[in-house]
Amino acid sequence: MPDFAYNKSIKNILPDWHDILSSSIETSDELAKYFHVDKKKIQKVAKRYPMRINPYYLSLITRVGDPMWRQAVPDQTEIENQENRSSFEADDPLAEENQSPVPNLIHRYPDRVLFMVSSQCAVYCRFCMRKRKVGAPFAVTDETVREGINYIKKTKSIREVLVSGGDPLLLEDDDLNNLLTKLREISHVEIIRIHTRVPCTLPQRITKNLAKILKRFHPLFINIHFNHPDEITCQASRACAELADAGIPLGCQTVLLKGINNNPRVMKLLMRKLLRIRVRPYYIFHADPVKGTAHFRTSINDGLKIMAALRGYVSGMCVPHYMIDLPGEGGKVPLLPECVKGMDKSTLKVENYKGEVFEYPVT
Repeated sequence: MPDFAYNKSIKNILPDWHDILSSSIETSDELAKYFHVDKKKIQKVAKRYPMRINPYYLSLITRVGDPMWRQAVPDQTEIENQENRSSFEADDPLAEENQSPVPNLIHRYPDRVLFMVSSQCAVYCRFCMRKRKVGAPFAVTDETVREGINYIKKTKSIREVLVSGGDPLLLEDDDLNNLLTKLREISHVEIIRIHTRVPCTLPQRITKNLAKILKRFHPLFINIHFNHPDEITCQASRACAELADAGIPLGCQTVLLKGINNNPRVMKLLMRKLLRIRVRPYYIFHADPVKGTAHFRTSINDGLKIMAALRGYVSGMCVPHYMIDLPGEGGKVPLLPECVKGMDKSTLKVENYKGEVFEYPVT
């Protein structure tokens, strides 16, 4: 078991996010100081898919196998029998590399691009859709960032830039300010969106100075990634409040994960807690078929049952879209519980959240 006195003391001894991050667990020997683990198995996985668990997120783990453990600690199933798994699993299942006119920039939709500006994260999530890149040295460089900005400048159809990674909020304040300044100087870029997990996994990074910097670049939106209600701590709530008070609209993109949140009760609680900290539930993603993540994937039916359990039983603001992400240019597609039960020339038959069927005039 971990030394929780150590974990709690981090808040006093290491108040700066740099210090917390630099104290991250990255080897099985380090993890074994706090939990009983099979060091050889963990290190074998971490050699292929890096491990990073910062002390803050470590403090959220209460036992081996709990939802935070499963998200952060390497599991041998990530590398076992990959050759026997479904043929649709791939390192790059969404074919992002084929949609990259320059390295680390994905131009999938006509009017927006996803721009990867960091390969580092505060925690390396075991289910990551970019396991092939995240944590790898030199995956993102100053040169790839320059190439991305030049591509955005010359491509007039781009109205929106999604700044992603890795985690863009692990950039230093000055570097992030310079990046956003360059994007804002491009006249045809109207919207900047940041995708981050930092308010969840390293909330100490969200400082007043960072919020002040981000506030300069409106209209700017931030999508955060929470997967479990126990991730919404006092520290995470404070981080989100700092951003919301800077006038930044906050959304949440959750991934449906077996053994973590594939339960209507858990998901309902998560959605409610998100609204309380001023984060609007945006998407629940069905887990992508990334090589090494099969043990996280649920059935589509599980996701539809969760959506049915949300609709009508929580505020409409709590109900996200349940999405699958198609490869290549297919894009994102919402999945919905079946509500339409029939229709003729004059009448639509629909089922409400209680399972009751009603007729509704269509003319």
